[in-house]
Amino acid sequence: MKTIFITGASSGIGRSIVEYFQDKGWNVAATMRTPDEHADLKSLKNVNLYQLDVLNEASIKMAITDAIADFGRIDVLVNNAGYALVGAFEASTNEQIRRQFDTNVFGLMNVTRAILPHFRKNKNGTIINVASVGGRITFPLYSLYHGTKWAVEGFSESLQYELRQFGIKVRIIEPGAIKTDFYDRSMDLMKADGLEEYDNYVNGTFNTMQKVGAKAPGPIVVAKKVYKAATQKNYKMRYPVGSGAPFLLFLRRVVPNSWFFAMVRMVTEKNEK
Repeated sequence: MKTIFITGASSGIGRSIVEYFQDKGWNVAATMRTPDEHADLKSLKNVNLYQLDVLNEASIKMAITDAIADFGRIDVLVNNAGYALVGAFEASTNEQIRRQFDTNVFGLMNVTRAILPHFRKNKNGTIINVASVGGRITFPLYSLYHGTKWAVEGFSESLQYELRQFGIKVRIIEPGAIKTDFYDRSMDLMKADGLEEYDNYVNGTFNTMQKVGAKAPGPIVVAKKVYKAATQKNYKMRYPVGSGAPFLLFLRRVVPNSWFFAMVRMVTEKNEK
């Protein structure tokens, strides 16, 4: 029986991955910052919960060590933990910027680095990084979030070269809009006192983006794509999924920049009066 190790497993996409893989008969090491608050997951057969903060290297090492002790080995790592810092860049603080990159980029790197000795020893393993369609295209108000996801894309693409010699695969999941608590619990809106010049733009555009999320498919579509990435034998790297993500990426490749940017503005920019 294979084992999957998931970060950010308490809700949304991460929780859906836990439930889907458990249903498929896998061992699941579900990690999160506060496992005691998610006792319902403990009742699932072959699911163990572990405390892990992607910014705390000691907790990462302990969670990996405990999962290997419990299940014998780890076959797949899913780096899913993350959130979105949204709003006008001028309204951001240094602390917000650092936290966004710490969680979405450096935390992902911390977990990846910690599991590599295990995968190298086994001469096998799959690293699945949950990035975003926003790692290859951009939308208004997400400049810092996009910065982190473009970083994950570049990191993953380069990493796959050096790991292939050990039989380790690197995959990137690229969700479009998905209906989860991402648009509430997993989002942080930047707002600076006295900075009102962006208000009309932010209010209109942000509301439009929220409506897109409300109409999007649920996280199960991502869980199914992660399962495909975890079980395929080839070295395919990118897996776009949900809300027209493959079509958007196709348009980005074939349409001139000026046309694509105009389309994004037309769909997203609806300033409030």
